[in-house]
Amino acid sequence: MSDIVTDISTQTSASPETVDSAREGWDAWRESRLRGVTSPTGNLALIETRWLPAGDETTLEEARAGHSDTVAATELSRTSLETGETERGIRLWDAASPAIRAFQGIEVFPFDPSWVIEATFTPVADDRTIPFEHIRDNGLTRDLVVPGDIRFERDGVEYTLSAFDDGGTLLLVFGDPSNGAEGDDGTYASGRFLFVQLDGDRAVLDFNRAFVPPCGFSDQYNCPLPPRNNRFPVAVTAGEKRVIFDAAFQH
Repeated sequence: MSDIVTDISTQTSASPETVDSAREGWDAWRESRLRGVTSPTGNLALIETRWLPAGDETTLEEARAGHSDTVAATELSRTSLETGETERGIRLWDAASPAIRAFQGIEVFPFDPSWVIEATFTPVADDRTIPFEHIRDNGLTRDLVVPGDIRFERDGVEYTLSAFDDGGTLLLVFGDPSNGAEGDDGTYASGRFLFVQLDGDRAVLDFNRAFVPPCGFSDQYNCPLPPRNNRFPVAVTAGEKRVIFDAAFQH
């Protein structure tokens, strides 16, 4: 049976129906996360991200040459921060990667109903962007479309958060004092991610489903970092904490 926090020190800011729905789906979400990160093209499988120079027409078959049958290749693209042009990239995924073999699980906080939050979503102009620094961009930023503001109050503090459009879903990148902290309540150092449930002007932030970003599983990802307004002054003691690897594994 899952660990459940029943002694709520902070008044729940969501309806009983919303909290019950979040609780009922939590175990299934945890199981789906473990299946996802260990899949043949899951976070743990990424072994190389290669950005090609202009004119390079390397095919996926050529990129796979010399690798075992467990390796697959896919394409991706991005905008160059130097030229503004579209860059083509290739990623290699190994279904038997060292990270998958060394993976032991993901530490997670017990489900806490006080971290299921109902918020107000206020749309903004379609062309509104916010600069996000990415972990592998050496301090430079990429402008990402933020469709609206997410507002709520917790413990007397008002928050206005910015989630960007990730293929039609709102993705919140947030930080808090638990990031990189030692001890049982420490979480992934660079911050965590959360998909926002949106229904009109109503947003649900279930921080029990906050998750370690892809860069916590492979250094071949380029994850966005939390912008200033997405940094909580208090520890968010809900969701995933850290990835657990075999002690001998060098991540």
